[in-house]
Amino acid sequence: MSFSLYIREKIRVLYVKMIREKASPEYIARGWAIGMFWGLAMPLGAQLIFSIPCSFLFRGSKIGAVFGTMMTNPVTIFVIYPTQYWIGSRILGGPHTLHEWSVEALLDLKWDVITPFFVGGSLLGLVLAIPTYYGVLALVKRHRLRKRRKHADNADKTDLHR
Repeated sequence: MSFSLYIREKIRVLYVKMIREKASPEYIARGWAIGMFWGLAMPLGAQLIFSIPCSFLFRGSKIGAVFGTMMTNPVTIFVIYPTQYWIGSRILGGPHTLHEWSVEALLDLKWDVITPFFVGGSLLGLVLAIPTYYGVLALVKRHRLRKRRKHADNADKTDLHR
């Protein structure tokens, strides 16, 4: 299977999980927005520790809170993490690049990297959580409307054949 087919299949699976959840569209969208926020605000491994309790607190989909964090994964972090750092360092007025990319260089910088990373990630998470909420809300509502119309059409056809 090619990489693009693999990605398409993963997106399709996420879409199906999202639209088939038995809850209100707002509940589902809220969970996905929470997951998106924490997926960007926290590094891999810490995301679920925050997204799941927040989904309880803000009454959002737990499934969405888990799958929404998947924005950051071992493939996308190579783009997302430097972007978060760059945004955070611009906001905080610090350096905008790391001159050496190594674990030792990162450990030496500690708070000079950690603070911009979390500031940038939180801002990016907040900015992307909003369109995630409205996008998921629209997708779920559209799917349910199509489903209702299809059932209504099938019911009409059944009535005509009697």
